[in-house]
Amino acid sequence: MSIFLIVIHVIVCIALILIVLLQTGKGSDMGAAFGMGSSQTLFGSTGASTFLSKATTVAAIIFMVTSLMLAVISSNRSGDSVVTKVNPVTQGAPPAEPPK
Repeated sequence: MSIFLIVIHVIVCIALILIVLLQTGKGSDMGAAFGMGSSQTLFGSTGASTFLSKATTVAAIIFMVTSLMLAVISSNRSGDSVVTKVNPVTQGAPPAEPPK
């Protein structure tokens, strides 16, 4: 289950990066800087939500859900700690001879 979630999480991470990089910036229009054409829009100066903005929202929601599920799975994992598996140093080791 956790391997499946990790694979989905990595795929969504890559998709989210690509979706965000494909979007245009807010100031990409020179006309928007001087107020031209913004009064003619139906949805205001930002415009209607595009496919990429909806895809960003969906990918972000999936990213958050997989992050939370992976955190819950890792916190509920039962087993020994890594620290308890370390072999302790033996106390009765003979001292090294000094060089002559």
